[in-house]
Amino acid sequence: MFTGIVEEVGRVTRIEQRGENRRITIAAVNTPKELGTGHSVSVSGVCLTALDIKPGSFCADLAPETWVRTSFSRIHEGALVNLELPMKADGRFGGHIVQGHVDGVGKVIAMERIADSENWWLHIELPPEVEKYTVYKGSISLEGISLTVAKIEDCRCTIAIIPHTVELTNLNSLKPGDPVNLEADLIAKYVEKMMKGEPAESSLTIEELVSEGF
Repeated sequence: MFTGIVEEVGRVTRIEQRGENRRITIAAVNTPKELGTGHSVSVSGVCLTALDIKPGSFCADLAPETWVRTSFSRIHEGALVNLELPMKADGRFGGHIVQGHVDGVGKVIAMERIADSENWWLHIELPPEVEKYTVYKGSISLEGISLTVAKIEDCRCTIAIIPHTVELTNLNSLKPGDPVNLEADLIAKYVEKMMKGEPAESSLTIEELVSEGF
């Protein structure tokens, strides 16, 4: 499990076709030091398995499904990616529950400076499979970043971005039209399934959610 608090920005240094899969090599200063072969790591919001770990880099294999259904479809050598290690059992919960399972791919409409402010508005086009779980002031994971929805209208949402987030993530490398990985709030998906009366692999109940403040 991840929290959407990006720990480091890595750079894709190589993309290699290996049979039906693609192997990407990511250069990073700190993340490889804490990885072991087979460990999970969030790469721009996608939970991947670390392989061939070296000082300053690690690799991960992408199945065709992962390549097609995520923002990796636009990835290229030199691209910046957001990195986060799994949350430790005794760690501080700084963002929200992020599984690293992409629910859909959105599209950057624009990122514009807010008038008379140092902050930015990020406008994203949402696919229907993510829009239905997106609410005003709710949480959403974008490229592995835990963000809060400031406005939602039809299939578009607006998010306020502070300078710290722009500087320490790959947001400053994105352009209008670029695809971005989106993961909806996990709680919303559980609630939807229970409201439909469908069995879920969980003992969580509506009463328990209410008692916890959801």
